[in-house]
Amino acid sequence: MTDRVINVLFLCTHNSARSILAEATLNHMSKGRFRAFSAGSSPRDNQQPNPLALKVLQNAGIAIDGLRSKSWDEFGKPESAPMDLVITVCDNAAGEVCPYWPGQPATAHWGYPDPSEAPGDEAQKQDAFHQTLLAIRRRLELLVNLPPDKLERAMVQQAARDLSRA
Repeated sequence: MTDRVINVLFLCTHNSARSILAEATLNHMSKGRFRAFSAGSSPRDNQQPNPLALKVLQNAGIAIDGLRSKSWDEFGKPESAPMDLVITVCDNAAGEVCPYWPGQPATAHWGYPDPSEAPGDEAQKQDAFHQTLLAIRRRLELLVNLPPDKLERAMVQQAARDLSRA
């Protein structure tokens, strides 16, 4: 598994904030070892990434080209790229019955509060998105720096679950 790119799917309910932040951030910092995707269990009709999520990513120097909200159904098809790791980033998605994932990936839950529900004015809401990005980045830095032996299929699930406590 360590000789190839590791596919990671981040799941949330609407695929507009936390999962988008995680997808873009891991792709930005992955050093070619990972390829990140994101999806939602039930994105709304015409769902788009949250503008504050996109703004925070841009402010951090992370590319937002190609980011879009999508259903997890796109990744459960037999012709879909097999995922090595599926990480839920919100409690709602963690409690839902996930579809069958080709390749039977390792799974983990990294819960983050929904920054789009933060109270306050625009600056306070933007700060909530920024704090969420920092929390996600902290775990992703640990993930991308895991030694190759920790990324073997049998180890990646435990390593990812251990990072939920980081």
